[in-house]
Amino acid sequence: MTITIYNTLTRQKEAFIPLEKGKVSMYVCGPTVYNYIHIGNARPAIVFDSVRRYLEYRGYDVNYVLNFTDVDDKIIKVANELGEEIPDLTNRFIDAYQKDVAALGVKKATHNPRVTETMDDIISFVETLIEKGFAYEVEGDVYFKPRSFDNYGKLSHQSIDELRSGARIQIGEKKEDPLDFALWKNAKNEEIAWDSPWGQGRPGWHIECSAMAKKYLGETIDIHAGGQDLTFPHHENEIAQSEAMNGQSFARYWMHNGYINIDNEKMSKSLGNFVLTKELIEQHDPQIIRFFMLSVHYRNPINFSEELLEGAKNSYVRIKNAYDNLEHRKKTSTDFDQDTDQWKAKITQLKQSFEEAMDDDFNTANAISVLFDLTKEANLYLKSKHTSTEVIQLFKDAISTILSVLGIQIDQEKELLNADIEALLQERIEARKNRDFNRADEIRDTLKDKEILLEDTPQGTRWKRG
Repeated sequence: MTITIYNTLTRQKEAFIPLEKGKVSMYVCGPTVYNYIHIGNARPAIVFDSVRRYLEYRGYDVNYVLNFTDVDDKIIKVANELGEEIPDLTNRFIDAYQKDVAALGVKKATHNPRVTETMDDIISFVETLIEKGFAYEVEGDVYFKPRSFDNYGKLSHQSIDELRSGARIQIGEKKEDPLDFALWKNAKNEEIAWDSPWGQGRPGWHIECSAMAKKYLGETIDIHAGGQDLTFPHHENEIAQSEAMNGQSFARYWMHNGYINIDNEKMSKSLGNFVLTKELIEQHDPQIIRFFMLSVHYRNPINFSEELLEGAKNSYVRIKNAYDNLEHRKKTSTDFDQDTDQWKAKITQLKQSFEEAMDDDFNTANAISVLFDLTKEANLYLKSKHTSTEVIQLFKDAISTILSVLGIQIDQEKELLNADIEALLQERIEARKNRDFNRADEIRDTLKDKEILLEDTPQGTRWKRG
């Protein structure tokens, strides 16, 4: 089977063939760290983590780079408003980002480069662009000339004239053409700055990612990813800079995730529907948030609401209950089941369907549908009078594998049971043995208050989160 990726550059699905056999270089644009991230930032973190996980599942060694922009106009403004040093501000919000995405099941990147730690590479990059005639310096500012680069606009599929009509020269800018964009900004008002051949200053936004991608992944990379809003101008400008610099293709596959709407309206601060990931995690199980994000194909817009999140919770619980039922039934299963081969074939087919879904442009929505089919079959199997330990384990392994690739956990609740609750469960078991049903009911109610629901079965007492 071959993985296909929808390439924004060509606007079609293409067979994924990495530059180096068995290895994938992947760059994802990370946040500008001046505040806590919102759920719009959380979506690319989750979806491209699932892409990485699937590539690893398919046997690839993935070099996954996600950058932090830790110097920027907004960062300088917020630091000044708070009376805080820029490194203190950015370190605080980088830590917050890492904490938020870790809670959402996102694996650590291979590299997390920062702009402030890549300054020599950025300056060298800009120098070369000037030497090659793609950029020019004016009074300490350096600008890139898109008109000097063939096929500018090829990612956003716009002609240079269309782009020119919407471009403007802002007050204070000294560029020759409205399309020209800043590679280096002259320092103003004693703001944070670095020494350069053009005087003290700091880099423009677009050059940062080009320099970091080259440093950590090379001149040509396999996958470049980010939010749909980055297609133009950020990724367009990255292509122009990098290909002008290196004389070869920058990224072979461009992936962009869709927007998030809040209650059917575009999320924005002006509308007051801005949702911080940190607050959402405090209110909801982060595993359910991740499940919700992956329930829609990454290229499609996703609508967020409390009702839809509740629906995702119900689906998540349904899968978890099926898994728990398998674990529970395994204790009383035997090695005899006359239909073992038939069920094994069904499980194998469903795992293949999962791979087909993910091979098709990482369609996590269809992958989750396969997961539902798998749990439905597992529940059907458990209704059999005789069950095989082998088949039950195969169902469990299949569910676990799919969930692992999606980065979703369902077995962490056992870790959440503290010693007090464990003791109450044991006490209730003893109370029932001694026919002290009043005490058993009291304990049930106590645990219910802690959102632990009990189910008494012939095989013993089971629990689940309410």
